[in-house]
Amino acid sequence: MKITKDLYQSSLTLLTDYYQFTMAYAYWKAGKAEEEAIFNLFFRKNPFQSGFTVAAGLDYIIDYCRNMTFADKDLAFLADMVDSNGRRVFEPGFIDYLREMTFSCDIDAVEEGEVVFPNMPLVRVRGPLIQCQLLETPLLNIINFQTLIATKASRIVLAANGDPVMEFGLRRAQGIDGALAASRASYIGGCASTSNVMAAKLFDIPVSGTHAHSWIMSFGSEIAAFEAYAETFPDNTILLVDTYDIVQGVKNAITVARKLRDSGKQLKGIRIDSGDLAYFSNLAREMLNRAGFPEVKIVASNDLDEHIITSLKMQEASIDIWGVGTKLVTAYEQPALGAVYKLSALKNQQGEWVPKIKLSQQSIKINIPGYHNVMRFMANGKAMADMIYLEGGKHGNTVTIIDPIDPTRRKKISVEHAETEILLKPIFAKGVKVYQRPSIHQIRERAQRRLAAFDKTHKRLINPHIYPVGLEAGLYEFRTSLVLKLKSLDNGD
Repeated sequence: MKITKDLYQSSLTLLTDYYQFTMAYAYWKAGKAEEEAIFNLFFRKNPFQSGFTVAAGLDYIIDYCRNMTFADKDLAFLADMVDSNGRRVFEPGFIDYLREMTFSCDIDAVEEGEVVFPNMPLVRVRGPLIQCQLLETPLLNIINFQTLIATKASRIVLAANGDPVMEFGLRRAQGIDGALAASRASYIGGCASTSNVMAAKLFDIPVSGTHAHSWIMSFGSEIAAFEAYAETFPDNTILLVDTYDIVQGVKNAITVARKLRDSGKQLKGIRIDSGDLAYFSNLAREMLNRAGFPEVKIVASNDLDEHIITSLKMQEASIDIWGVGTKLVTAYEQPALGAVYKLSALKNQQGEWVPKIKLSQQSIKINIPGYHNVMRFMANGKAMADMIYLEGGKHGNTVTIIDPIDPTRRKKISVEHAETEILLKPIFAKGVKVYQRPSIHQIRERAQRRLAAFDKTHKRLINPHIYPVGLEAGLYEFRTSLVLKLKSLDNGD
């Protein structure tokens, strides 16, 4: 299909907003293209009113940056662009500049599966201003979506409390890449498998699935459909029992289970996709146990999310495996993470970093200036607090972190009695990849391990306890002084 061949090519450099190219052109015209800059990608609020967020998307970023070149047909498209007066938007010299441009940035980022929080940088980009600018939109596109879905998946998996969660949202996902990226992020967030066969192939994710109502309806009777399916998949038979009548469906499944047992096989499970899941799962469990099949699993689906799963758990529903689709892959109640990408420093002609700050009437929109990083404090394997600090700064035995939005929220930390970890890891150095990419299974395990380091109060679904994240006191004072200075200049003082 020509459209997909044209869309998914090795270089996706045109996958950006038009204003990135107009700014890039203006930088080039102003002689600023090669000025060294630092940009930070971060978000301002945890999604879903959650107490945490799970980072995802770094692997896509690595591939994007490694292929950050302009194909001849991309350059031809840019060269042919005209403005409202019919004049060429970009002059030939700029097109030649893009043709010769080689990705040369430093990128530091939190690893996929890391637990992250508002205001901390997830990705820090340092390099030529023009390259940093061109990276803004694709990095946001990748991180915003995959981090959102990985977080949603983590919440659903936490609600399932150890039961496997199958992701099968492909048919309800927002397009082709929305489905693929969602399957990948869902697995990182803790889902056990996906129904998406292409995602299973591309990302090495376990694949799972049963059959649809159409399979049952294509036969003269439900029992005939069950028997035919069991004959085809005797070692992996899960039967959908609610096409006509759930109780009769369970009875028919038990009949098939007996035939499988007689042949030395075992019915793996039944699936209920409608009705009162608590009532019918308990009834099905009772029927299966009474028939001598306590090992048969009960799978539930039907527009599930973490809140419905929690409710069903409270009702002591007899559900062993959860199938979640629409509300996971579409991030149903919050369609966007809202991460942003802000310039935080420019290097002057003397080689000094000049901090940059954006003012706003809303304090939440004032960015953190300078060249900074994130340090996590741990004690006995448990996360205590995260500190955003200026690179190169010195810290004593005790540090104070201050919430950038609410300065009354402060926490003192004894450094000498804590384990520390720097969260931003080197990914690219001068355009060369220096990061050893883990497998998706290692990323998923990291997410589970890192989440386990946080207190349960931070992970509860409703009104979670706020995990302490703040600016190191010196950085907070530095930021405040810059804000006051700029406001005084703006007022003409």
